[in-house]
Amino acid sequence: MTKVFVGLSGGVDSSVSAYLLKKAGYDVTGVFIRTWQPDFIECTWRDERRDAMRIAAELDIPFLECDAEEEYKRDVAEYMIEEYRKGRTPNPDVMCNRVVKFGVFWKFAQERGADYIATGHYARVKHTTVDEKSVFELLKGVDSAKDRSYFLWKLGNEDLSHVMFPAGHL
Repeated sequence: MTKVFVGLSGGVDSSVSAYLLKKAGYDVTGVFIRTWQPDFIECTWRDERRDAMRIAAELDIPFLECDAEEEYKRDVAEYMIEEYRKGRTPNPDVMCNRVVKFGVFWKFAQERGADYIATGHYARVKHTTVDEKSVFELLKGVDSAKDRSYFLWKLGNEDLSHVMFPAGHL
């Protein structure tokens, strides 16, 4: 059975993604990806983790936690601060996706035997074969109001080869 680790935030999009994968017959594990947050933020990662744990329990799927605090602080938060210092407008979501969700999380999942990772992004992946090579193309989500493919533009062919976006067709 194909094993898929779903980045489970406790929100609707990732919860629906986990549900759809389980319903489709995949071996699904929910994974809360812990990131760094400054102390003054009221809604902490602990609250979000609790919500994710509740969703995993409701779906009757295993639950794990992936610690990405260090990478998030270094490669997302500090990048954002440095870009503001330079007078530029950063996009921390793009960096979080590249470094954390499709970097740290994929490595975590791979080390635990996952075949794929999945998120609640409204995007799609198209697979074709060109000259006997697999080519994976990032596509917009069907619902243009919910499309999040623009946050994923840094993902390449290798990244897309082991990613699922179960909500992208909705």
